[in-house]
Amino acid sequence: MNEEDRLGQDDAVTGSRPAAPDSAPAADRAGRRPGPPVIAALVAVVAVLVGLVVILSSTTRERPSVSAPARTRAGAVALVDSATIAPRPVSADQLAALPIATTFGTTANASRDPAPDQVPSGLVAHPTTTVAVFAEPGGEPVAAVPAGQPIGLAPRQSLSDTWLPVFDQRPGWALVGLPSRPNGSVAWLHIDRSIQLRVSPFLVTVDRAGFTLTLARDGARVGQWPVGTGKTGSPTPAGRTFLLAALRDTESTFSEFVLPLGAHSDTHQIYGGGPGTIGVHTWPSAAVYGEASSDGCVRVPPDALRILVGVPLGTPVLIK
Repeated sequence: MNEEDRLGQDDAVTGSRPAAPDSAPAADRAGRRPGPPVIAALVAVVAVLVGLVVILSSTTRERPSVSAPARTRAGAVALVDSATIAPRPVSADQLAALPIATTFGTTANASRDPAPDQVPSGLVAHPTTTVAVFAEPGGEPVAAVPAGQPIGLAPRQSLSDTWLPVFDQRPGWALVGLPSRPNGSVAWLHIDRSIQLRVSPFLVTVDRAGFTLTLARDGARVGQWPVGTGKTGSPTPAGRTFLLAALRDTESTFSEFVLPLGAHSDTHQIYGGGPGTIGVHTWPSAAVYGEASSDGCVRVPPDALRILVGVPLGTPVLIK
């Protein structure tokens, strides 16, 4: 196992979320995670200020306020609707018995993404408490989603706010991507007052054949960079996933910042004791870019990573 696997897929998920680098362009700093707008029910809403996240150095940074979309904006989900299907009741004991949807978990009864090549709207959801997600609106519960995602291994494990991409909508419900195995797991989340909804203006696209990563904001390209992707024996998995966390590891010898995704290697079940989480990180040698050079991670140039660490959690990542 090379150093990328030991750190990129184990130690890389043992740090905590980084402060945004000062070198990122002002336009990108304005969209710091999870900067997308709040969605409220049937009313116009005002700008919000999102909380602070502890980083490895014990410093914090404030998330930005952003304006909310109009009710008619694509991606809005009504919190109250007379046609909403009520969720099936789930007791505390039943909730505790459900598989946990984290990067360490497996949600075998969750459905697979029905449209893995489709660009999502950018709507993202954050449960403020542990909630059940369901096979369909009003259907059986298939997993429990916690408010925070455990990142890393003890004793350095930390929590990162759970922000999930919304792939489809029905009145009062959102089909969300899950960070658990198997890849492409999705489930229906009932939208009530425990769920915060915002819109990320960003989309990350990884072209495995062209060895490029493209970052777009509101449909306009922010940047495109050559990248290294998984080798033949350990390919980077295709489909829709999302930015799960942003970590800083000052002890890393190859990438100070690592961005774990909500996807896993289909080849390696374990990387150095970790769950085989796919991540985005840089590499000391530029020779790795533009070719299949990793064990599944996406290796990006340092200037790309400095911008990507400012993209909101939950932002969809389309790997094709």
